Amino acid sequence: MNSKKVSSPEDANQIVQTVLDLNNEAVEKFGILTLDSRNVVAGIHVLAIGTLNAELIHPREVFKAAILNNAASIVLFHNHPSGDPTPSEEDIEITQRIVEAGHLMMIEVLDHIITGDGKYCSMAEQGLLNRGQSEPEK
Repeated sequence: MNSKKVSSPEDANQIVQTVLDLNNEAVEKFGILTLDSRNVVAGIHVLAIGTLNAELIHPREVFKAAILNNAASIVLFHNHPSGDPTPSEEDIEITQRIVEAGHLMMIEVLDHIITGDGKYCSMAEQGLLNRGQSEPEK
């Protein structure tokens, strides 16, 4: 991976686009970036291809790849072939389920990047990663 570090949603989007070029895909692809403790990319994994729904994206598959890469954290990604990177309600629900599983596994979900038509949406920047959950006390 040439020691690519993820310091921002833009970094994550650039890495995904460089490797997979999701903007030119006719079908949805869902995957993860696995990151080490310094947020350096350890791997890129495409986990599902086709119409994405809650049954297709299972936290078990997400965290299997993360554990096998000894990841400290992950960034989820997928594309919208329609070109509109706005998260759907199902995108939000799937992400919430994976974030909750990540808490149990102690593997942080840093973001979910959705791409479409040369644009991207960061669910972290939109405040959608912990929707409905209270933030832990610091």
